[in-house]
Amino acid sequence: MAARVLPLLLLLVVAAAMACAPTAHAWGKEGHYMVCKIAEGFLTKEAATAVKELLPRWAGGELAETCSWADTERFRYRWSSPLHFADTPGDCQFNYARDCHNTNGEKDMCVVGAINNYTNALEDSSSPYDPTESLMFLAHFVGDVHQPLHCGHVKDLGGNTIIVHWYTRKSNLHHVWDVNVIETALKEFYNEDVSTMIKAIKTNITDEWSNEEKQWETCRSRTKTCADK
Repeated sequence: MAARVLPLLLLLVVAAAMACAPTAHAWGKEGHYMVCKIAEGFLTKEAATAVKELLPRWAGGELAETCSWADTERFRYRWSSPLHFADTPGDCQFNYARDCHNTNGEKDMCVVGAINNYTNALEDSSSPYDPTESLMFLAHFVGDVHQPLHCGHVKDLGGNTIIVHWYTRKSNLHHVWDVNVIETALKEFYNEDVSTMIKAIKTNITDEWSNEEKQWETCRSRTKTCADK
């Protein structure tokens, strides 16, 4: 149950967050925390119970506390690095068969493949994957896939090679979207209070964008995660 509900709820939340102004289009530690904190509130009682049973003890019963875990583990799980993004050759049209692979050509090694894989792992009790890690990977990757430069271009590594200045700070375009925008939004609009920013996004989900929820949930097949879309 949790495996089916969580991806849908996270997709709903990140779609709302991406549309929100002046909130940020960024998924550093704070961004991932907010995505999952909001998603927790949308879980059914049954799904919330299932999620809590899978969380590691150090999470204190909160999914949001685990949602940056996949970033901290990238150096230990080096094979997971390609799972954080899905770059295209420049046509802005993601094609799973063409684009979902790592630099060695191994298929399914991209963020869309990861979402599909860990969703299936959570639904299958016989899966060899650790269910706790599957949950933490899934929660993180659904957040990642909605950051525009995690679905960028191969030639500039998703904006990592494009040097820019965010106000007076030298950065790269990818990092601006991941971290700088959200830091500035927190400072300028929310008095450095993540909970206030979360409340603002929740308000827009239930009020301003309430008529759009069904569109966010639309999927051609209930057996797929809609991550391609």
